[in-house]
Amino acid sequence: MSEREVLELLRENARYSTADIARMTGLNESEVETTIEELEAAGVVRGYQAVVDWDKLEDERVRAEVELNVTLDRETGYDDIAERLARFPQVKALRLVSGDYDFDMEVEGDSIREVSQFISEKVAPVPEITQTVTHYVMTSYKENGIELGDGEDDERLSFSP
Repeated sequence: MSEREVLELLRENARYSTADIARMTGLNESEVETTIEELEAAGVVRGYQAVVDWDKLEDERVRAEVELNVTLDRETGYDDIAERLARFPQVKALRLVSGDYDFDMEVEGDSIREVSQFISEKVAPVPEITQTVTHYVMTSYKENGIELGDGEDDERLSFSP
C-alpha cells in the first residue's frame, strides 16, 4: 500500500469513508486514518472541494482563462508575481507555464463586467505584466477529471474519413 493509492482514491472521491478506502486498499481503517492525517499535516492534501457544474444553476457564474506575459527584473521573480496575484479571491488557479505566455490564470466572477474590471483594474496594472489575453469559458465538459453535462448520448451521427 502506498500513500499514492490513498491519494488517488481521495482525488477520485473525497467523500469515500476510511472504511471504503480500507476495503479498496487492503489496509485497516486506523492505517487509512493515520495516512490521511499525515498527508494533511505534511501539506500534501491541501483541502477537499466539490466539483460544481455551474451550468446546472440559474445563478450566473462567469469563468475565464487569462494568459499573462511578464517581464522580470533583478528584484522581481515569477514567485513574487504569483504571490501577489494569488492573494485575490477572484483568482481560482494560477500556474507558471511553458509556451507563448508565462502564467495561466483562472478567474471567476458574477458577471463578465466584474471579471473584465478585475483584470483591467487589478491584474493589468501590475508593472511586470506586459500583456493579458482573456478567454471566457463558454461551457465546461470536464472539471477535475469529472465529466459534466446531462449524461445523454450525442444523437449526431459519427463520421470517419
